[in-house]
Amino acid sequence: MKAAISQEIIEQKIFMVRGHRVMIDRDLAELYGVLTKALNQAVKRNIGRFPLDFMFQLTKIEKEEVVTRCDHLKNLKFSAQLPYAFTEQGVAMLSSVLHSENAIQVNIAIMRAFVKLKQILSMNKDLAYKLAELERKIEKHDTEIQAIFEAIRQLMAPLPLKKKPQIGFKPDPDWSRP
Repeated sequence: MKAAISQEIIEQKIFMVRGHRVMIDRDLAELYGVLTKALNQAVKRNIGRFPLDFMFQLTKIEKEEVVTRCDHLKNLKFSAQLPYAFTEQGVAMLSSVLHSENAIQVNIAIMRAFVKLKQILSMNKDLAYKLAELERKIEKHDTEIQAIFEAIRQLMAPLPLKKKPQIGFKPDPDWSRP
């Protein structure tokens, strides 16, 4: 039996295609210790277990994007075959198709990696919500703070000068000289 596979290695092989977190058939075959051809043959013999939301074949454009994003898949660039992508449910179904002890252990490790990614995503959603809430509060406080500053500016502004009464003698305009 193979040594335990690290979570990090598995997590690096999970990526998004068509809005789903998937693993490519080559990566799965490598993890299970079988040839990609053997993995795909086992799947094809049990194709009823793999509906489109469990497994799908990449298009040529998707394959090029995957090769560009993932250095470890550069050998796919020259392959005439379009690879298959397995969603979390598809990977789980592989355990019923591949019967070795190694496949069971690898499958458990992969399922744990998918769960961990879901937890991280969930925490990020919570964090994003809290950040948005904080931004709304700050915006409200910004307007209140601006109002305070405006009131302070008004208090600091010099008051308009009132005409001071003149000190001293004021001649009466009605008084005339004889």
